[in-house]
Amino acid sequence: MKPETLKKRLDKNRPMTTITVRIPADVIEDLKRVAPLLGFSGHQSLARTYIGQGLRSDLELLENDAVLALIASLKRHGVTDEVIQEALVDVAQR
Repeated sequence: MKPETLKKRLDKNRPMTTITVRIPADVIEDLKRVAPLLGFSGHQSLARTYIGQGLRSDLELLENDAVLALIASLKRHGVTDEVIQEALVDVAQR
């Protein structure tokens, strides 16, 4: 991640947006149970942390110039977006 982007991400006063996400009740209960054990004030802050970690991991992968060049080349050679997306998911899960 670029230093200026990281600096913005670490700003505690950046704007927030409210969203609605359907999450299974048992997952929410687990978040509520685990959050205080990990030092979080509540389950929502823990969920935001998990989302942020996954997003940063994916952004790191996708912002790599070599990966972007490879994706562009694959598209020029007729590889579908669906196949490329499946491959990116495979790589991210390793």
